[in-house]
Amino acid sequence: MIITEMKWQECVDFLSSHRLGRLACTKDNWAYVVPIHYAFAGNWFYGFSLPGQKVEWIRDNPHVCIEVDEFQDDRHWASVIARGTYQELPDTEEWHDERMRAWAALQDHNDWWEPGGSKPQSRELEVMPTVVFFRVIVQELTGRKAIGDAWKPEKVA
Repeated sequence: MIITEMKWQECVDFLSSHRLGRLACTKDNWAYVVPIHYAFAGNWFYGFSLPGQKVEWIRDNPHVCIEVDEFQDDRHWASVIARGTYQELPDTEEWHDERMRAWAALQDHNDWWEPGGSKPQSRELEVMPTVVFFRVIVQELTGRKAIGDAWKPEKVA
């Protein structure tokens, strides 16, 4: 199997063609990793969430990592890791344009809101919490891919 480093543009193209990743954050020396649906545009991940542990932790420590992968089999796969800084896009006049940019990028897919809008249900009725739009600016980007065998022996009769 040949494993190669992906160039920056390959990583960007890969991230742009996928929608599901894993976001990692830390607090008090504990790691927390959750799946997220995202849109990637420019140098930004855009996402949406309901308030919860992920949002609380990232508000305390905005340095995050997002991993996106694709697996065909043991010899054909790709993985991109982005490190960056989380930034909320509040529903204010100051952030209106950026929030609309996130909305537009996410709306390219008709089910973009489902994962971020899903929350374990309690038996008590709750008031719908305020949604959190966010972006992550990429500061480091690395990727690797496996492209199969370099050499295949001929079959011996």
